[in-house]
Amino acid sequence: MAAGGGGVSEPPPPPERGITGSRKAMASGELGSEGGGGMPGRRDQQQKTSDGLLYRRFRAKINPGENQSAEDELRKEINKDMFKEMEIIGQFNLGFIIAKLNSDIFMIDQHATDEKYNFEMLQQHNVLQGQKPIVPQNLHLTAVSENVLMENIEIFRKNGFDFLIDEDAQVMERVKLVSLPTSKNWTFGPADIEELIFMLSDSPGVMCRPSRVRQMFASRACRKSVMIGTALSVSEMKKLLVHMGEIEHPWNCPHGRPTMRHLANLDIISQD
Repeated sequence: MAAGGGGVSEPPPPPERGITGSRKAMASGELGSEGGGGMPGRRDQQQKTSDGLLYRRFRAKINPGENQSAEDELRKEINKDMFKEMEIIGQFNLGFIIAKLNSDIFMIDQHATDEKYNFEMLQQHNVLQGQKPIVPQNLHLTAVSENVLMENIEIFRKNGFDFLIDEDAQVMERVKLVSLPTSKNWTFGPADIEELIFMLSDSPGVMCRPSRVRQMFASRACRKSVMIGTALSVSEMKKLLVHMGEIEHPWNCPHGRPTMRHLANLDIISQD
């Protein structure tokens, strides 16, 4: 199976023919991409010039140097509903799902895809358990920071932090820490609270996680996800694709590994 990209060239240049890339890129997992992104609307599955020749909608190669271009194309051309419409062709090298959508062939990294789904589920739904210190700790926050914390107290609680609030106390004395999140090899403290306050100052009321909590979730998601080298049934592969349509940022795992790349367009191949 030939690897490579496609996309729509700008008329008036002549149509490109052929598909670039190699099986070697597939086998090595050389799919590099960074960043996430939403998935806006669908474009026509085929685009033709006046002489009937097809032009590529996906042009980026499977190459780390074209990570962002590949992701931008996917974000533009693929919406959430399309994942469940994809037809499973098979599994390649016990690590990649090969799927077809109309005339386009895609390669999906089974581990990176499952990891991103598990990560986003942890981000959205996990409530961290807290542990009480021996005595409540005074945080000596500024008046502005105290207000941000008190106005977003439920978000702090979902992150495992809890506080004793005394609104009648003096400024910088109104908030005392009474619970910290705990997890095996991870410890948290005032620096994580300050990071949350900073994030919530810009986006009040929006559920967010400190960077170290995200790192912990990424580690958990990695351990519980389908591993490279695992043989999957068609139903298991289909489930991973459906999950991609249920998350906000499906294009790479929490560690930056890309989840999906376009391989070929069968209509363009048939022209050759």
